[in-house]
Amino acid sequence: MSVEESVRLVPHKDHSEIALIEWDLVGERVNKLNTPVMDRFKELLQELAKSSYKAVVMISRKPNIFMAGADIDEIKSLKKREDFQQAVQGGQEIMNMIEDLPMPVVVAIHGACMGGGCEMSLACDYRILSNDKSTRIGLPEVKLGIIPGFGGCVRLPRVVGLQASLDIILAGKAVNARKAVKIGLADKAVHPAILEQKAVEMALDAAKKGKRKKRFKPKSMMDRVLESPIGRPMVFKQARKTVLKQSGGHYPAPLKALDVVSKTYTAQRAKAMDIECSGFCDVAGSDVSKNLINLFFMMEDVKKKTGVADPAIKPRKVKNMGVLGAGTMGGGIGYVAADVGIDVRMKDLNHDALAKGFQAARSIWDKKLKRRRIDKFELQRKLDHINGGVDFSGFKKMDLVVEAIVEDMGIKQKVIAQTAAECREDAIIATNTSSLSVSEMSKGHPRPENFVGMHFFNPVDKMPLVEVIRGEKTTDEVVATIFDVCKRMGKTPVVVKDGPGFLVNRLLLPLMSEAMFMLSDGMKIETIDKHYKKFGLPMGPFHLMDEVGLDVCVKVLKIFREALGPRIELPPVTDALVKSGRLGKKNGRGFYHYDEKGKKGDVDQSVYSDLGLTQFKNDLDEKEIIERGIFRMINEAALILLEENIVETAQEVDLGMIMGTGFPPFRGGLMKYADTLGSQYIVDELEIYSNKYGARFKPTTPLRNMAKTDRSFYQ
Repeated sequence: MSVEESVRLVPHKDHSEIALIEWDLVGERVNKLNTPVMDRFKELLQELAKSSYKAVVMISRKPNIFMAGADIDEIKSLKKREDFQQAVQGGQEIMNMIEDLPMPVVVAIHGACMGGGCEMSLACDYRILSNDKSTRIGLPEVKLGIIPGFGGCVRLPRVVGLQASLDIILAGKAVNARKAVKIGLADKAVHPAILEQKAVEMALDAAKKGKRKKRFKPKSMMDRVLESPIGRPMVFKQARKTVLKQSGGHYPAPLKALDVVSKTYTAQRAKAMDIECSGFCDVAGSDVSKNLINLFFMMEDVKKKTGVADPAIKPRKVKNMGVLGAGTMGGGIGYVAADVGIDVRMKDLNHDALAKGFQAARSIWDKKLKRRRIDKFELQRKLDHINGGVDFSGFKKMDLVVEAIVEDMGIKQKVIAQTAAECREDAIIATNTSSLSVSEMSKGHPRPENFVGMHFFNPVDKMPLVEVIRGEKTTDEVVATIFDVCKRMGKTPVVVKDGPGFLVNRLLLPLMSEAMFMLSDGMKIETIDKHYKKFGLPMGPFHLMDEVGLDVCVKVLKIFREALGPRIELPPVTDALVKSGRLGKKNGRGFYHYDEKGKKGDVDQSVYSDLGLTQFKNDLDEKEIIERGIFRMINEAALILLEENIVETAQEVDLGMIMGTGFPPFRGGLMKYADTLGSQYIVDELEIYSNKYGARFKPTTPLRNMAKTDRSFYQ
């Protein structure tokens, strides 16, 4: 990489008194602040400090990005505290040099401006943004388990005030141009076509006025109170409460960032930067940070993949997509496709069902409109991408049809055959099934090579994972096409082989099943759920079963029993649960109470008598409660990864579990968590539970073999 070409200092062609610093990293898709680039940038700043330029404009020459931030590869490579300290102090020095230049600096931002890029812009005197939807500016560091370290914790609060800055820093947020102007993070937002022109005009004007030290000035009485010495402690106290509530205390970075902001808000720059550097070093290199950075690289890896081994296989173009079934899932699938410009036609048996599907999609866009994430023009444009009917008219032009009807093999095969007859021969048909065999279902398709599984998770608009299920005859081209479509929709695809429950449900069922075994033994629902929440899961297994549907859970458990044999045991309360008529959230009767809007209340105490449970022991400790569920998941994961090859890598298991179930990212995923404990320990504990509770805990052969050779899932 030529650093001289990556960061250039040139005079403006029409205004020689204005210097341009142009960012365009050679051979890279994005601009990022790695060591060679930072060294070059420092040289240019030293040159500028001695020059006769009257003002400076910084701008990116990449088409849709200003700056991705610091180089995460370099952060990952650092091991010792002194290494982190040296890197942070070097970055702070450069940002201070920008701030200390004798002439004003204007930064023109188009596209993403994240992390170190945002911190660089804060060191400038003026910020002008393009109003393009790709333009977002923010500090996402806490999502990597670190904090802003190049002055972001110090400068952002002074520019936009405490409340707005904490909202960005503690949640790792990015804001669009409109919001940036509103909170004072940007001075102006303009059309991308005139961004450079307006930035130069701003620089010419700034050259007459000189540098400025912009400091947040409260406008309202409430803001003045909150920014005062009396109000600031209240702001920090409330922010801490919010962070602990949202993170459960599992993520040290937001709390450390809050601590740094509280100590530096009124401090002199040198002292403030030292505090920020020390805070960065406190959290960088921690296990949480390592796990979150590994997750970042897993996500980046998905962006580069095609879903198949052969790089020569290219995905087909998908412009038109059909959706069979306009229920909750169908409406959600229609939404995520139409939202990215794919023309969608939904089909259902009657117009009432279609109306519900359209309303499901429309309601999500209406929320975006209300929050001003889209305008009325964008809303109408998105609505124009979705239509529907009760017949197959228009299906001859479909590139892809996603079936999202009732979970019944016979019905699905029949509908798939009908659909194939109404589509082009090369059209792909995908089934959104959570538990049925894709290979078996493909027998309803005259061309099974064009049939595939595409398992979305509910709610579709929020859950990032899609399992791309390869049937026995599915071609690589079809898999690559679905993988590509998922990425276009903003989803995280994981390719899995056909098998009972595929990946996520196969691993979730042991957890939910074991929770019911513990319930049968007299453990309280609230006790079990509380401990799993404390472990870091977004909800306990009983709450999760209510969300999924108790009838669905029992049905899938029985499917597993049939497919996997006696290794899958049915909890003693299973039959009583079926007879109770409890379906969970969908009929307002589950393990918990639900109001008319579906909001969860306390445990429904009558569930115990309905299940014939009258005596409660609550004698299991937290360790056993967690291990019985999680270790059964790990045991099953060893089988599907190392013997059945449902997925190819431990990374795919972890990505699927984090994105599909909310398995705690700070633990790195199920396989990474298993590696921290060690395979021998897990096998030993499973043996103890097996002797105590039965064969369902018997360690699988692959896990035993791992323990014998002291191997880990991440080789």
